[in-house]
Order: sequence, then structure tokens, then C-alpha cells
Amino acid sequence: MIGRKLTDGLSVSPQMPPDAMAEIAASGFRAVLVNRPDGEEPGQPSTDAMEAAARAAGLEFHRLPVTMPSLSTEDAAAFSAALDELPGPVLAYCRTGTRSTALWALSQAGKRPTDEILSIAAAAGYDLSMLRPRLDAA
Repeated sequence: MIGRKLTDGLSVSPQMPPDAMAEIAASGFRAVLVNRPDGEEPGQPSTDAMEAAARAAGLEFHRLPVTMPSLSTEDAAAFSAALDELPGPVLAYCRTGTRSTALWALSQAGKRPTDEILSIAAAAGYDLSMLRPRLDAA
């Protein structure tokens, strides 16, 4: 199985190699959303290489590189807008999947109860309890 499902239209994943894009497409995904900046760690595939592989596999591709310490409400709004524009289902990825899950969680603040958001993230294997104050404040 590719990715960890958050909703019917969104799954999240750790970084994968460019050659995984064919399998991602074959799994039914229609778009990839990258939340990882280039050069975060040595040996990481470049976003350009990921985009070329995604497009070769017939996938839409969108870049929204962010870092966890600077994750903003504006980043979450941009994530939500990208999901609205991209054909689904979408696979979002970063280094571990946590950042992509956090962006989704923040985009859901005020739309879903905080406990529901945290429960969905936890079911996918991501502990976002550190975001509770931000989610509650929305």
C-alpha cells in the first residue's frame, strides 16, 4: 500500500525515490504534492527529479515546500487550496509524512473537531498532539 490514508482524497507518505511514481500512479493516485524543500538532507532526490518522474507516470505535481518550525496558517491555506485544485486522490509527501499530515491538520482546524483531527492523524501513525493549542485556537 502506498501512503497512509487521512481522507478518501488524501494520503501522506515519507520521501520515496523517483522510480516509485509509476507504482503511485498504478495505485490510483492522480496527483503528488511535495512538502519537502530541496537539500534537506544529503542524497535526497531533487524536487525536479520527482516532478519529472511524476509527470512521466501521468501524475499532476505540485510543490509546497515548508519546514516544520515555520509551519504557518498561510502554509495550511496553500495546502488546502492545492488539494482543491489537484485531481484526487492526492499523495502528499515530506521526509517522514509528519509535515504533510500537520499541514492537513491545520487546514482542517475550525472545520473538524480537534479530537477528530488528532485521531485521524494518529490512526495514520502521526502524533500531532503538539498542534492541539493551534487547532483549538482556530
